[in-house]
Amino acid sequence: MQSYPLSRDFHVSFSDLKIVARGLVRPECVLALDDGTLIAAHGEGGYSVIASDGALTHRLIEPRDSTRAYVPNGVALAPNGRVLFADLGHADGGLFSIDRQGKLETVLDAVDGIALPPSNFLFVDEHGLLWFTVSTRKIPRSEAWNHSVTDGFIGVVDENGARILADGLGYTNEVAISPDRRWLYVNETYAQRVSRFPLLGKPGSPVLGPRETVAQFDGADLPDGLAFDAHGGLWLTCIASNRVLLVRPDGDVQVILADTDAEHAERIARGIRTGTLQHADMQTPGRSRLGNVSSIAFGGRDMRTAYLGCLLDDCIRSFQSPIAGLALPHRSRRIS
Repeated sequence: MQSYPLSRDFHVSFSDLKIVARGLVRPECVLALDDGTLIAAHGEGGYSVIASDGALTHRLIEPRDSTRAYVPNGVALAPNGRVLFADLGHADGGLFSIDRQGKLETVLDAVDGIALPPSNFLFVDEHGLLWFTVSTRKIPRSEAWNHSVTDGFIGVVDENGARILADGLGYTNEVAISPDRRWLYVNETYAQRVSRFPLLGKPGSPVLGPRETVAQFDGADLPDGLAFDAHGGLWLTCIASNRVLLVRPDGDVQVILADTDAEHAERIARGIRTGTLQHADMQTPGRSRLGNVSSIAFGGRDMRTAYLGCLLDDCIRSFQSPIAGLALPHRSRRIS
């Protein structure tokens, strides 16, 4: 087996970070394309585009197409160039597409005959399958911000239609397929763990095997975003602790970046343990400057630029990685 090429001493400080763009609204999720374009969720109902020259454009749902307040969380780029988003509304969810003119179309609003609760994440794989997650069926979501609620699920829209593939998860967040396509990885944010499922079945009709725990965390490490590098390392962003972690192929966890407010982190950890965490507790990063770092995406010409999205700041930051990220199917797609 080839050894993992990243030094165990590799670390990024806050001063190493570059601000790629400001003026965004809740850029929770970031996509990187091979022409230098970045796409980010826009929390007021749409998405933002950062061109390779830094020009920033917001594309929002036209008022005539909107009868409710949408909160795009995860964003994806479909093979046909439509930008998709998972709606993390207060009580409503679903998967939607939005075009350059702000026209909204429903992609999926129910599964198994039941309306989708507030929805977290989605992506379209190389076979055209749409994967998505719902973190919890609890409303408000804060009722699931503890270790005891496990009602999140992973779903897919494939040749058989929309269906749930895995249920009973502890606040399901981002998912990713491993470089060898043998596993589906998922962050269970408030269970504070990374899990994986064997990816079985045909490419057009996947089946998931039993869940395995890849990494278990404690304190205020709440895994939110995840991305693979080209060598099988799994990079994670953790809200509350405001850390970027790497789960190396051998299972060791390496701290890549940390900007943690220790006092705030202890309050969050205590709230999770006691089941008393409230919505207001998660609306601040404390004194951290990372704004609750929520996603990581590799891009750039050599795939060695790591872009960081966040929940509570107006910017996307980046740093340089010594090793390349895994190129995802959307990288060569273009917004239509």
